[in-house]
Parts: sequence; structure tokens; C-alpha cells
Amino acid sequence: MSRIGRMPITVPNGVDVKIEGSNFMTVKGPKGTLQRQLHKDMIIKLEDKDVIVQRPSEEKTHKALHGLTRTLIANMVEGVTNGFQKALDINGVGYRAQKQGKKLVLTLGYSHPVEMEEPEGITVEVPAPNKILIKGADKQAVGQFAAQIRFKREPEPYKGKGIKYETEVIRRKEGKTGGKGKK
Repeated sequence: MSRIGRMPITVPNGVDVKIEGSNFMTVKGPKGTLQRQLHKDMIIKLEDKDVIVQRPSEEKTHKALHGLTRTLIANMVEGVTNGFQKALDINGVGYRAQKQGKKLVLTLGYSHPVEMEEPEGITVEVPAPNKILIKGADKQAVGQFAAQIRFKREPEPYKGKGIKYETEVIRRKEGKTGGKGKK
């Protein structure tokens, strides 16, 4: 039995969970509505205030899907109640971010500013010129947009310039030394 898969998901007050047809889930809460088509083989039941995920057999694929399905549902419930957040730091002289309406404008040392449109269901905040906060109900969408921003100028190992996650540690490399070369 999957240790994660067998744990029930408690649905908090104010959250509405619907399971339709072939495992199409809709979760409504104060932060929004999330919908997802889950694997048709998994058995998903709503009992009282708990969502229970069971697998139909002991096949390897069903064992793998058991924990995954439970985690996807738990993330949907967590997202509509509390939401998810990713923080990015910008390091580098002249590198900065600013918000213009629904656009995020990044100055990253290129010959032009990089403009990114805010996706639907995600809010971007710029509390400081070198800090970006991405918030939303869908964990996958928040992480994907954060990765797209980071990709515009990934951190380099010599000076640490670029966009990195707040918790990310950049392994620094030593530069060239001024020693004598071979003859």
C-alpha cells in the first residue's frame, strides 16, 4: 500500500469537491476553482469530509498512480484554500523587475527589456526591484511561470548574476588564476 496514497484528504469548510464521470475533479474554494482530469483507473470516493483514493489492483502502474493521484488532489484542495507562492531573487548590476499593469518588465542586461504577460489565475508582485513574488491557486502553473521567468537569465556560477529561486543555492566557481602558463 502506498504510504501517501492511503492517507485521506480532509476537505476544509468552504471548499466544495465534485467528482464526475471518469474521475474529472472540480474543487471550488475561496482562492478560485481548479479542474483536473485524473487517471480513469483510480477509484476516488468522497466520504463525509474526506477524499479517499484507492487503486484497483497491485499492478506497478496502479501503485505509481496511487500516490500521484492523492497528491494532485491534495494540491488542488491546498491551492483553493491557501494558494501557492514562489519567490525569485534577481542578482546583478542594473538587473531589475517592474510591474506595468498585467505585464512584468525585466531589465536583464540585454539590449531590450524582457516583457512577460501575467497568465490567467496567477498574480505577480514586485515588492522590490530585485524580488518577484508569483502567487496562484494552481501549484503547477505557479511553478511553470516561475521557471519561465528564471529561464530568461539563469544564474551563472562565477559572479552569481541572474534570476534564482529564493531558496536556491548557487554553487560558485573560482575564476581564472594569474599563474604562469605552459611553454
